[in-house]
Amino acid sequence: MEKYDLLEPDQFYHIYNQGNNGINLFLNAGNYLFFLQRFEKYIVPVAHIYAYALMPNHFHFLVQIKSNCNEKIASQAFGNLFNSYAKAFNKQQKRSGSLFRRKFRRKKIENQQYLNNTLIYIHNNPVNHGYCDDSIEYSWTSYHDYLSNESTFINKEVALKWFDGVEEFKEAHC
Repeated sequence: MEKYDLLEPDQFYHIYNQGNNGINLFLNAGNYLFFLQRFEKYIVPVAHIYAYALMPNHFHFLVQIKSNCNEKIASQAFGNLFNSYAKAFNKQQKRSGSLFRRKFRRKKIENQQYLNNTLIYIHNNPVNHGYCDDSIEYSWTSYHDYLSNESTFINKEVALKWFDGVEEFKEAHC
């Protein structure tokens, strides 16, 4: 059995997973929206959110666990998100069994360059998988949040400082 590290306070993580046996996790806009609502409910209280990308059969997040968050509570919040979504998806699709391939994967991010590269990688993931030709074309990432003046759960003000502003942020994604 694979051992997973707990999510430590103040640490940045690239979190990702995919559908069991490559199945799609999201079949329509309602699935994506419901997942993001569940994400906001369970994860925003325990983590600062910097990026996400939801593709039909997998997803990526860039988060920083909040300093006041217990390691077990943070890990449990992600478990609650995935369990909640899987139960609703299975009910909607009249299916049973595991929706996700395994427990969610996580990579601890230890330096600024890796942090910047991970954010760009997540936003460009739909391009890399052939879902679109440009990050702006894909609806289910946080890339659009960075270009919008609307308030979201993305900590865009902090992340834009990593790139010295919106124009440099957009250029880094090319």
